Amino acid sequence: MSTLSLLPPGLMIAAPGSGSGKTTVTLGLLRAFRARGLVVQPFKNGPDYIDPAFHRAAAGRPSVNLDGWAMPEALLASLVRAAEGADLALAEGSMGLYDGTSVPGTSGRGSAAEIARRFGWPVLLVLDVSGQAQSAAATAQGFAQHPDAPALGGVILNNVASPRHEALIRREMERLGLPVRGALPRRRDLALTERHLGLVQAGEHPDLEGAIGQFAALLTEHADLDAIRAAAGETRAGPPGALPRPPAQRIALASDSAFSFVYPHLIAGWRAAGAEILPFSPLADEAPPEADLVWLPGGYPELHAGRLAAAATFRAGLRRHAATRPVHGECGGYMVLGEALVDAAGERHAMAGLLGLVTSFERRRLHLGYRSARLLARAPGHAAGALLRGHEFHYSTILEQPDAPLAEVRDAEGRAVAETGSSRGQTTGSFFHLICAEAEA
Repeated sequence: MSTLSLLPPGLMIAAPGSGSGKTTVTLGLLRAFRARGLVVQPFKNGPDYIDPAFHRAAAGRPSVNLDGWAMPEALLASLVRAAEGADLALAEGSMGLYDGTSVPGTSGRGSAAEIARRFGWPVLLVLDVSGQAQSAAATAQGFAQHPDAPALGGVILNNVASPRHEALIRREMERLGLPVRGALPRRRDLALTERHLGLVQAGEHPDLEGAIGQFAALLTEHADLDAIRAAAGETRAGPPGALPRPPAQRIALASDSAFSFVYPHLIAGWRAAGAEILPFSPLADEAPPEADLVWLPGGYPELHAGRLAAAATFRAGLRRHAATRPVHGECGGYMVLGEALVDAAGERHAMAGLLGLVTSFERRRLHLGYRSARLLARAPGHAAGALLRGHEFHYSTILEQPDAPLAEVRDAEGRAVAETGSSRGQTTGSFFHLICAEAEA
């Protein structure tokens, strides 16, 4: 791989596991460096819709997903070029640094360590040190000496209880040659609101700017920003490939707090190929604009089921479009295309009725993981037989799914899953969130 002079140096912010403070550190650094006048490009490892929206608010630049399991090397090389013109690239890992699938996908297992090594980004390891002292250094040393380890750019200690606690850990880190770049005191008041699929969306946070400002102040006061920036490594990438192609020329895209889960690289690819994106809001009871395709993304329709059931103009317009042209729904959008949605309280709400699907949140069950889907029927932009890669992440239960299956769907280990999606006429949908198609690999 070559070093690209137009790209800034970068760091991967990672941790031993979820809940260690990666997002707090990432948002704090993005805003703290921005406050210093730097242009910082955020990235997110893995399939995630919510964290990138927070990144964008903190950095003032769209965050880009980088996924080694679903994306080919050429697409990753294209997406990292979002950092052109920036002074620094900061990527937030997912789960633990080495966590990924047991079976490789398109270009890897999906771990943050792979992405860091691929682009030459040292790791800034965030350690939650509550309940331990010198043992934190043993954890850091183990991560740094793993056979697949990227370079270690330093350690951020999180949830430090006292100056004595910090001193014990720092001395042991120093003895083992592990650089500490910051020590964040325990602050139970600094937390982002969560719901069942993760953080509450950025647009719904009651005081997002205030929260990000507090994170930035925390990092500015308790971390060595100069040393963190100096630890960044040169960004390396191979030749870029094509972005995903648009499924139609004019795309009516549902876009509001019930339908917000769309990957930026998909929209960027569609627009780069000349497609016209026409946003509309089902929650505002807007009918889809005149288009070749209506696309309903995922989101949180279960939180707005009553409003969607009462949105007569939206539902009538959607049915008019579906009589002659294709409609596709992903996850939450798929549920809205169905006959009914049962909310967490057990109340049944009528949906669009373009598919026979009935889903329920009354009996919650987590469906999570990478998915590959071999299409059994044509879907917008893809012929029958095409292989798509993406992921599934929802808590809904299927009560009825009477239509023809859309695809044969398998998890990352190749096991068949029951959520096959549905196809009826020109209406298609599934719980599958598209990341990349085989033809784009």
